[in-house]
Amino acid sequence: MALLEVKDIHKRYGTEQVLKGVSFQVERGQTVVVIGPSGTGKSTLLRCINRLTEPDRGQVWLDGVEVTSPRADINRIRAQIGFVFQDFNLFTHLTALDNVRLGLVRVKRLPREQATRRAREELARVGLADKEKAYPAQLSGGQQQRVSIARALAMDPKLILFDEPTSALDPELIGEVLQVMVELAREGMTMVVVTHEMGFARSVADEIIFMEGGVIVEHGPPERLFTSPQVPRTAEFLNKISELYGET
Repeated sequence: MALLEVKDIHKRYGTEQVLKGVSFQVERGQTVVVIGPSGTGKSTLLRCINRLTEPDRGQVWLDGVEVTSPRADINRIRAQIGFVFQDFNLFTHLTALDNVRLGLVRVKRLPREQATRRAREELARVGLADKEKAYPAQLSGGQQQRVSIARALAMDPKLILFDEPTSALDPELIGEVLQVMVELAREGMTMVVVTHEMGFARSVADEIIFMEGGVIVEHGPPERLFTSPQVPRTAEFLNKISELYGET
């Protein structure tokens, strides 16, 4: 059984149909990368998976439990789904340690000493053991995003969703975040990643999903999509990305 199953997800904002029946599966330990032009529903899809945005129709299952069921314990489910946003979403008045520790104390109800120990372990895991007392304003964008990743990891999630985690970073800071994500993939963390970083997608993804206009146009392993896409629009998009970033 797949760890994540997304079935026929639809979402409309007013008259705009953003998602038009999206379905896919993610096996345990897989990294699935979602690509496509801006405004095609990629971020909305991630938000529907953990119900930050309520889908209009369709179902999401995580490890056999229906996330979209009216009877679902959404707080319990969200504790099992990490979410790393493009704009970090850190509490600016809290230190790096406190940002990571907060969910452990408030959601997981861990004793403060145990939560502190776990938070320090995850900060060390992303290379920030020496920044635990720093506030977000004292950290670079790359460091802030690594704190966000540590915060997600501390909850021991079954799945982590990444919504363009490098898009708000200066070019020289992108690599430090991608390296952490590469290590997570190697360790077997199950991840769904929305990104324009084609080098990461090609080298790390088990499967790539190309979306446009609220639907999945094509999906498959990176070696096939990058070398012999079956749909002309996929080839056109990848060629344009290659011209822009030179990464494919």
